[in-house]
Amino acid sequence: MQPIDVDLMFLVNQAGYALTAEMATALAEIKINPREFCVLSHALKGDLTQIALAELSALDKTTMVVTLDRLEQAGLAERRLSETDRRARIVAVTPAGRTAVRKAQAIVTGMYSRILAPLPVRDREVFLRSLIALVDGPLAQPSHIERPARRPRVRAS
Repeated sequence: MQPIDVDLMFLVNQAGYALTAEMATALAEIKINPREFCVLSHALKGDLTQIALAELSALDKTTMVVTLDRLEQAGLAERRLSETDRRARIVAVTPAGRTAVRKAQAIVTGMYSRILAPLPVRDREVFLRSLIALVDGPLAQPSHIERPARRPRVRAS
């Protein structure tokens, strides 16, 4: 097998970092962040519990609680008791939250179009299919669940 002559880790990391920064800046116009957009978008899919929504959004429980607190304070979402399980909370998107999601979707769609524009359409389709295949395959393990391997600490003598 011939060695790969690119730093894949750098390329993926740089692309993710730049995309995250651009999305955060763009969504700040409507006073939400990418995480809040993700949670609101998933919550629109139906009566989801906080736990189910956290899993769909790839968030740990603590981050999910903080995010929902912020969304409730902003009037974009609310927690309701589940009708089938009194221990569970369902996350409901308010009308203001629906408006925020519509605005955010337009912003993100424009941003993605602008970012992908330098690629010819056929290359864009191959790129996206390939990225999906990687994320569904060898890169499927969510980084937020497993702690990365660390070197053991060496105590100074």
